[in-house]
Parts: sequence; C-alpha cells; structure tokens
Amino acid sequence: MDLAKLEAGFRQVLEGLGVDMNHSQLRDTPRRTAEAWYEEICSGLREPDFSLEVFPVEEGYQTGMVALNRIPVKSLCAHHLLPFNGEATVAYLPNGNICGLSKLSRVVNHFARRPQLQENLTHEIAQFLESQLDPLGVGVVVQASHSCMELRGVNHPGIMTTTTLLGAFRTDPTVRAEFMALAPRLSAQSLL
Repeated sequence: MDLAKLEAGFRQVLEGLGVDMNHSQLRDTPRRTAEAWYEEICSGLREPDFSLEVFPVEEGYQTGMVALNRIPVKSLCAHHLLPFNGEATVAYLPNGNICGLSKLSRVVNHFARRPQLQENLTHEIAQFLESQLDPLGVGVVVQASHSCMELRGVNHPGIMTTTTLLGAFRTDPTVRAEFMALAPRLSAQSLL
C-alpha cells in the first residue's frame, strides 16, 4: 500500500464533495484517514501470508469439535467501501492436528481487514483452515450488519448471515447440527 497515494486520494474525495479543506477540523483529515486505513482498516492487505502453527493431538486422546464463538468481524464492503461489522463462529473437526485457539481469531481478522464481500470472507476463512489443518471438516458462520444497506439504498438495518461448511460439516448431519447449535443467534441489538 502507498500511504501518500491514500492521503492524496482522500483529499480528492473531500475536495470532490466540496468540503472546505482549510477548515481547522478538516485540514489533517486526509492524513488521519489514510493512516487509519493503512494501519488498521485494511491492515490485512499488508500482512504477509502466514501459516498456522499446528500441534499433533496427543496419542490416545480423542478430540471432538473445536469451536470459537463471537470472533469480532470488522470489514469494508468491497462494493461501497462502507463498513460491515459483526461476529464469526469458526469450528473444525481435528484429524490429528490442532492449532492455538487465538489463531482462529487471527485468521478471521486477516481476511476481514480489507475490502471484502461477506460471502467471500466466510469462504476464505474456511478454505484457509482446511488447507492448514487438514481437518475432517470446517464450519464458518459470519453474521454482520452492513452500513452500505443501512446508510444508502434501502436505508434499513438488517443482519446478513453467511455459512461455509466443508467436509463432515457438510456431509454429516450430526456434525452440522452440533455446529449450528454452537453458533450463537445474534440479534440486531448485539451488532450495534
């Protein structure tokens, strides 16, 4: 990413809107906005590809589903560059290997921190975990409210839910039911 281009671009947007760039509260807005996008909002674009550190399941232990709920999702709609926010539930069924629990949250953040479509985000998280862990299955649910729907177009709030089910999560009704029971149902109020 190019911080100088970002700053110039945000300046052009504000000038295009007719904003007085000499106003004391707006003078540094292009720089501040560029830094926020560079350092935080789109940080996933700067992060190098990474691999999960994988640990073998200890001999003699039988592992069930590993799930992490309520992982924060903060992203930008790729169509309108407006934020969408919500939560993800990520789970996998180990096939001899596990990863550190915090890594599930890191994977979500890595793919969310960029212009993104929620449908693609859900799929990318699941595909990455499948490629890194070689599990018996992966399940991902993302639930989010979208500013692009709330601030423009229909101007209504709503929660979009997307799922990706791979392996046993797709083919085994018992595994799928266990996963869906673990995924919390969110209300609009919990996403505000």
